[in-house]
Amino acid sequence: QVQLVESGGGVVQPGGSLGLSCAASGSIFRLNVMAWYRQAPGKQREVVATIDSGGRTNYADSVKGRFNIARDNAKNTVYLQMSSLNPEDTAVYYCNYQTTWPLKYDYWGQGTQVTVSS
Repeated sequence: QVQLVESGGGVVQPGGSLGLSCAASGSIFRLNVMAWYRQAPGKQREVVATIDSGGRTNYADSVKGRFNIARDNAKNTVYLQMSSLNPEDTAVYYCNYQTTWPLKYDYWGQGTQVTVSS
């Protein structure tokens, strides 16, 4: 079992920056992918960024160049650094942990609200 604890959500003005953190604890496999998803009102949940245990990253086109995902393997923590925020970034952001080997796991954090507003 894996528990994900998020922090860093809040309210920020357009053009501002905000950082999110997610610490994973429990039975952590070495080969894993940690990710950030978000779900805006009236929309489906979408992937924002992913990073695997080797440090390989992927970003949604809508956030590339503005957001940065990083991880600290020693702490099993994933970070999302968000800059140049706009109101369309307003969403509930979810931390995600996935493995495919040796077993398939898919865990989610509770979600943290990010609001970009004047």
